[in-house]
Amino acid sequence: MKQFGKILKFELKGYLRNKVFVGITIFLVVAIAVVMFIPNIIAAFESEDEGDVISTDLPTMLVYAEDESLSAIVKEYFTSAFADYNVKVAQGSVDELKENIISGNAECAFVMNSASSYTYYVNNLSMYDSNTAIADTVLQEVYRVSAMVQNGLTPEQAGEIMSVRIESDTETLGKDQMQNFFYTYIMIFALYMVILLYGQMVATNVATEKSSRAMEVLVTSAKPTSMMFGKVLASCIAGFSQLVLVFGTAILLYNVNKEALSNPLIASIFDIPIELFIYLIVFFVLGFLIYAFMFGAIGSTASKLEDINTSVMPITFLFIIAFMVVMFSMSSGSVDNTAMIVCSYIPFTSPMAMFTRICMSTVAWYEIAASIAILIGSTIGIGILSARIYRVGVLLYGMPPKIGTILKTVFKR
Repeated sequence: MKQFGKILKFELKGYLRNKVFVGITIFLVVAIAVVMFIPNIIAAFESEDEGDVISTDLPTMLVYAEDESLSAIVKEYFTSAFADYNVKVAQGSVDELKENIISGNAECAFVMNSASSYTYYVNNLSMYDSNTAIADTVLQEVYRVSAMVQNGLTPEQAGEIMSVRIESDTETLGKDQMQNFFYTYIMIFALYMVILLYGQMVATNVATEKSSRAMEVLVTSAKPTSMMFGKVLASCIAGFSQLVLVFGTAILLYNVNKEALSNPLIASIFDIPIELFIYLIVFFVLGFLIYAFMFGAIGSTASKLEDINTSVMPITFLFIIAFMVVMFSMSSGSVDNTAMIVCSYIPFTSPMAMFTRICMSTVAWYEIAASIAILIGSTIGIGILSARIYRVGVLLYGMPPKIGTILKTVFKR
């Protein structure tokens, strides 16, 4: 236990002295701080410029129709639909209207061929121009009102029919997937990045010590099992601390700038129930450990640092497959499909699959308990097996040993 404590302390100091680790953490915290304060920064600049800026007129949108009554009703509807434009009825001919657009006197124009047909004129069509989409919706209403008036209804009666509001209430008995989607996606993506990043780091650190022959000195003064668990737990603590620091900063600064960030989407990201935080910690720690143990064991079998990427590729692909299954299920809106249910009980995929189901669906408590129990048992078993592989692998040099040979040696001991 004393050896384990020393190794854990040494590895944690290594992460704190690692300029890349510290630099990335500081960069993420600063980036989040800047993003969270952007609305206040923009508001400050706008308030400073308010006294100097002279209010400008809205850009002009022209409406033209040979039928004056049609142009009048279209102008009325367009005025309320296009609040960012000064809508005017064009006088003269279509050619004069085009000249006004080219010269910059007007930004765009709608020439009504009939109540259900128009031509849209604009000088430079922006890729974000949505005027025609808005106009299509508005003109459908104009056409229906005109048809009602022609059939004997007054304009007021037609307007009341078209403006009727449908009232409805939605009562969610389970989970609201749309509300939970964004923070679930962020948590899963963070889990994916941290496990791959720190898992690779564990494997690289082990292979580096082995290739430099430092491992031969270390194994004489410490038990390989203590070294294995010390490295893995140190990387787990470092990764979890980084997550807590980054997300903690985001939550803190969100609460500081809550009024400026009054957006339903942003609010849904930070409106995370406390029980989901607990599940996140459980699945993060267990999922990280199970993969870090495997990365550490594989790293101990690599004779050269250059062999690491090839050696850990099967584990990386396994984790990527789990990530893709979860992402496709989330995007399809069906997180309780057969693939997700099966993945919820496989220890290599359950950290992401079961956590996603808990966030976006209603999962029975015994299913959660069974998944966590399987994951705990698998983590302990893989940890013990990885420690044995580590003990054998750190003293093997030359050509990369075959998995079968290593397992035979492990179980003979």
